[in-house]
Amino acid sequence: MLRRLYHEQPESFAFTPANKAWAEAQLTKYPEGREASAVIPLLWRAQEQEGWLTRPAIEHVADMLGMADIRVLEVASFYFMFQLQPVGSVAHIQVCGTTSCMICGAEDLMAVCQEKIAANPHEISADGKLSWEEVECLGSCANAPMAQIGKDYYEDLTAERFGEIIEELRAGKVPVPGPQNGRYAAEPLSGLTSLTEHDSGKTKYNASVQLATDLGDTVKRIDGQEVPLLTPWSGKNATPTSRERADAAATGSKPVKAETPKSSVQQDAEAKKKPAAKEKQAEADHEKVDGEGDAERKADAGKESADAKGQATAPAGGAGEDVTSKDGGKASEAKASKPGPKAGADKATASADDTTGKAGKKAPASAEARTETSGEAPASAGSKPETLSAARGGKADNLKSIKGVGPKLEKLLNSMGFYHFDQIAKWSDEELEWVDENLEGFKGRARRDEWVSQAKVLAEGGETEFSGRVKKGDVY
Repeated sequence: MLRRLYHEQPESFAFTPANKAWAEAQLTKYPEGREASAVIPLLWRAQEQEGWLTRPAIEHVADMLGMADIRVLEVASFYFMFQLQPVGSVAHIQVCGTTSCMICGAEDLMAVCQEKIAANPHEISADGKLSWEEVECLGSCANAPMAQIGKDYYEDLTAERFGEIIEELRAGKVPVPGPQNGRYAAEPLSGLTSLTEHDSGKTKYNASVQLATDLGDTVKRIDGQEVPLLTPWSGKNATPTSRERADAAATGSKPVKAETPKSSVQQDAEAKKKPAAKEKQAEADHEKVDGEGDAERKADAGKESADAKGQATAPAGGAGEDVTSKDGGKASEAKASKPGPKAGADKATASADDTTGKAGKKAPASAEARTETSGEAPASAGSKPETLSAARGGKADNLKSIKGVGPKLEKLLNSMGFYHFDQIAKWSDEELEWVDENLEGFKGRARRDEWVSQAKVLAEGGETEFSGRVKKGDVY
């Protein structure tokens, strides 16, 4: 079935404070950099808040998780649990119409929907309270026929009982979910014939229904009430790190420990500021290393040389000289295997050449040195491509014409110094590797979607199948 965004959309979306706290707490379930795994629960919470998934809600979730809007839209449009158009204000009913349910009376249930709600699927009832649709197998074949309303299953239905449930919903009541014919779960209707010992400790309803009724959380969730309930990883069995992350996210405060990940919103804000500051610092470091008469550099070189050879000073560029990377770290120390000005100079020169990027700047130093001196993540593989401080003529190319580059990635690429197709088209394999390693939240995207080959066509004024769709406005 073709699923598209509804033609009428609200201007904006924001989680309520309680739902925002809940959403931030969900992110602590996942390793740092893998917050995109929370996309389904966050979309579901947004749908529960608004009743259906709007375009602004999809974009808001994408921003929270650092994902391209189109990736989140792909999830929302794939699963029919997500409603992309308005539904009844009280409930949207999904009737299973696959084999077991169809044999056991699903058509009778759909006839009740047509009579009591609306003639057609996805059509809202006259009072605005209910809507319905037929869906594929919901996996409760042993309790056929059944329907899903909100989060809950209503099983072992008859047309008569289903009609009563609809009227109860319309009247503002919350029917108890689960089997509707007296069964506890999916055992024989006449009762258990074996394994009867477990009856002694069972609750009134099966586990799923009991939880729903205990919470009063069935058709509609009470705003924010699950914040403590659905973060058990921050409880007594949590590790210190996970407890700090969850507590910090739930209260909106910053984690106490430096290694504790910040929220995705904070990470996104800092990521936008970091590249510019990094580039500025790199230029300063580069001038410091290459500038003549740098007393501090010479003093360090002399000191290390003296330690190595027992002398007070060492020739400029000799053994023991530090090569400062563009990120302010130290490259691995290049010490000559044998004492001597010529050997030391050759070795230091070779180290400097090895750490020089395409633009004549010092490339990232060793992972150990970067971590020790700057506190940043280890240097990535490959070599950094030539970058620009701004777009030529103040006008950047539309990098979103490259398949795999969305609005967030375009901003990230611009912040890294890439504005034009011809820049990307010139990336070597090593430079492509560097870019892929430094695409925060999108690692591997450049090689996977073949950005270089696409950029070559676009740089020459050509058009790819994808860029043609962008030009026509067919790409969201």
